Amino acid sequence: MTVAAEQAVKVMVVDDHPMWRDAVARDLATAGFDVVATAGDGPQAVRRARAAAPDVLVLDLNLPGLPGVAVCKELVGENPALRVLVLSASGEHADVLEAVKSGATGYLVKSASTEELLAAVRSTAAGDPVFTPGLAGLVLGEYRRLAAEPAPAAPAPGSSAPEAPRLTDRETQVLRLVAKGLSYKQIAERLVISHRTVQNHVQNTLGKLQLHNRVELVRYAIERGLDDA
Repeated sequence: MTVAAEQAVKVMVVDDHPMWRDAVARDLATAGFDVVATAGDGPQAVRRARAAAPDVLVLDLNLPGLPGVAVCKELVGENPALRVLVLSASGEHADVLEAVKSGATGYLVKSASTEELLAAVRSTAAGDPVFTPGLAGLVLGEYRRLAAEPAPAAPAPGSSAPEAPRLTDRETQVLRLVAKGLSYKQIAERLVISHRTVQNHVQNTLGKLQLHNRVELVRYAIERGLDDA
């Protein structure tokens, strides 16, 4: 991604430690990202994110006033296009899974280098999931566990079940590769199409299935066995 392209990516940084927050914002701005806002607590993060409309939210989990996962869930619920990269001191599996379930696109621990952070924000902006090494497998395993849970009860006799949405062959191809854990870039290379086309297929599929984010999309695909196809 060029500096010019990065300047078009609006980023907001949320952390309750002023020195850390300012350092991350400065590194992002120096790299060419448009840092549109910062915040130091949960309620402030929600207010400022609504006003600044960032493309990517770099979010700490341990926030006063409102936990980071609650901030993420609220903002992504309002705007499914928002990408959230959690940047946390915790590498605990429970924290990672809770963040992903709340709608986070990726999860990076604070021991990451500046270069790793910048690369993670670039990937997050593109819609690709980013996880500190060792955590990606954990998240995919959780997707599979969720998919193995009992399905909702069937409609009562006499009631009409909604008709399953129709996906195009290409949308199904893309969905299958998303479920296998491939990034948008890898899917584009595999199908010999552009990264933007992959993003469009994913957004169309989310709309048709009335899902909100990649987490729900992967779960949908795994429930239907598309990851094994």
